[in-house]
Amino acid sequence: MSQAVRAEMVASVHSIIAAVGDRVVPGEPIMILESMKMEIPVCADAPGTITEISVQPGDVVREGDLLVLLA
Repeated sequence: MSQAVRAEMVASVHSIIAAVGDRVVPGEPIMILESMKMEIPVCADAPGTITEISVQPGDVVREGDLLVLLA
């Protein structure tokens, strides 16, 4: 079963730290979002392997948008 990591606010994707195939643990940063000149780390909520990254640097995301899928 896949675990979705979703955006918690409107922001732009500043950088992506992890890659498809990477194993992550809870609390590990996956990417950095930027909103109102603040950098907000997006961290894994559960352990797993990244199976999909749905955004690219420079993309604007809205609250609830899919960022990453973990398996």
